[in-house]
Amino acid sequence: MLDAMVYQRKPCGSLPPQREQAWLTTKVKSSPLLFSIFLSVARVLGYGSPQQFANRRALLLYNTLCATRADEASAFWREAYALPPTFQSWFTITNLHVWLLSVRLRALPAPHGTQHVQGLIDHFFQDVEERLRAVLQPGVFPPRSSPPNLSSTAENSSYLSPYPYSSFYTTPTPLAPKSTFPSTKAYQEAVKLQKRSRAPEKLITRQMKILKEQWAGMGMSLDLGLVRGDAEMAAAVWRNLLGARGASGIGLDREVNGSGYRRAVNLVGGLVEDVRKVDVDKEELKDDNSGVHDFAPSENDRYIGYPELMVTLVSYIRRESLRLERLDDSVIMGPRRVGREGEGVQNLRWGEIENTVRT
Repeated sequence: MLDAMVYQRKPCGSLPPQREQAWLTTKVKSSPLLFSIFLSVARVLGYGSPQQFANRRALLLYNTLCATRADEASAFWREAYALPPTFQSWFTITNLHVWLLSVRLRALPAPHGTQHVQGLIDHFFQDVEERLRAVLQPGVFPPRSSPPNLSSTAENSSYLSPYPYSSFYTTPTPLAPKSTFPSTKAYQEAVKLQKRSRAPEKLITRQMKILKEQWAGMGMSLDLGLVRGDAEMAAAVWRNLLGARGASGIGLDREVNGSGYRRAVNLVGGLVEDVRKVDVDKEELKDDNSGVHDFAPSENDRYIGYPELMVTLVSYIRRESLRLERLDDSVIMGPRRVGREGEGVQNLRWGEIENTVRT
């Protein structure tokens, strides 16, 4: 099953801003005969194949249910879970909801389950790669917060991403338009400086490998929790979403001069080549700039709320997975008609994370 779900790398390409329809599009839609001919040709080209339907449905499911979830519950993730407003935090939150949706998609009858899951994972990682490049290679793509702009200084200024913009984390400020510079030479120097600031392709490839490992690791740990019970699920939540804070104990007697700093170390990530050479105790004391580490002694009281936080998220996962399980397959897959792939997606939106009734 995992082989069918493996991320397939594709070239990089709010929901995207609405484009103004071309003259030909308007003409075809206004004529039933032309529209019928267009659909017939599209089917011959595979546009109406089961895999294509699954890919387009998966895109709308991903954009609506997964990619925007960090923004929708931003206060909860930042305040209750102390996740910093970074791309890594966005990835972790989105990864959780991609898994939650995948659990239901895997239950679809063959071959729809495999096709929908593959489509979802493909869209997830294409979006992740675009976002990663926006952070590490500024100026390659135009900002998602605005429609395509021919005056944009981005190298791919006409590119319109199919994925939504996120305000959960910040990206480098795009280069100002050429007209705002005092001279052409000044503009060219700014372009050169921006290009020199970009991360090399080697780093992008390595980071994508690490993110893929995080996706697989979180998925397997949550799958195990789904089968073994709430205690296992809570442990997966603590490791993956609470940063495994307090794993080495809570140092109540440490000074607030930084000696209490400690973070979890990933021994299977793309940065570790030989685990035997890693001094874990030493690495735990190094700041990796992730923003996720043990609380300082002055904040140790935050650990008191951890059991409740784990109960809250485990309850949310159980509640939402049960809700999706009770929905008919036709509701999940949609009408499977060209132009109607988005029907019913809004009705599948997640409930409130803290909307759990305790007895």
